[in-house]
Amino acid sequence: MIDILVVEDNMEMAGLLCDFLKADGYSVDHCENGENALKHFEQCGARLLILDIMLPGLDGFGVCRKIRESYNTPIIIVSARTEKDDKLSGLVLGADDYIEKPYDIDILLAKIKGIFQRRYNCDVITDGFIRIDKNKRKAYKENNLIELNQKEFDLLCLLMENSGKTLSKEYVFNKIWGFDSFSEPQTLTVHIKWLRQKIENNPKKPEHILTVWGVGYRYEGEI
Repeated sequence: MIDILVVEDNMEMAGLLCDFLKADGYSVDHCENGENALKHFEQCGARLLILDIMLPGLDGFGVCRKIRESYNTPIIIVSARTEKDDKLSGLVLGADDYIEKPYDIDILLAKIKGIFQRRYNCDVITDGFIRIDKNKRKAYKENNLIELNQKEFDLLCLLMENSGKTLSKEYVFNKIWGFDSFSEPQTLTVHIKWLRQKIENNPKKPEHILTVWGVGYRYEGEI
């Protein structure tokens, strides 16, 4: 499932919007008309739709109506139609918001972020520097994908979920590798080193994954 499906027939506007969304770390697809949007949504799904009204064929109101028959996926209507009746129609059909064109991209991105935080926050951990999508099992450093193996990902999740807390080495090892693991405790030290190399700006002077000597590790960040 992708994060955002953009339904917009203006190719230039759609391209710019998709670029901004991707730069913000979202996975994005684009459809030029309502019929293709419905087919794409039914086949692949999406966590949020950005929907134009004036589309060729089935218009945005029709798309909104069809989706609301079966799904509660968040929908933001973005349209040049600014009449009160149009806004009321979109909201009555089930859109979560109605934004007039031309719009401020920062305002739109803030609204999208708010929806994702309210609806999907349980799947996302972020401190503004590192962002983890637990559902997709992906991690990003300043919106750039970090290549992590399975244990590195699980380890980073555990540390960030307990941000500010010192976790003993025994606790971390047992949570990630299990009580009955055949791995050596030294494996944890190696994975901490690898993780620092991937997320710290200066792995030799870590600012996020800190060692608490004689105890274990602590993640520092504003979660």
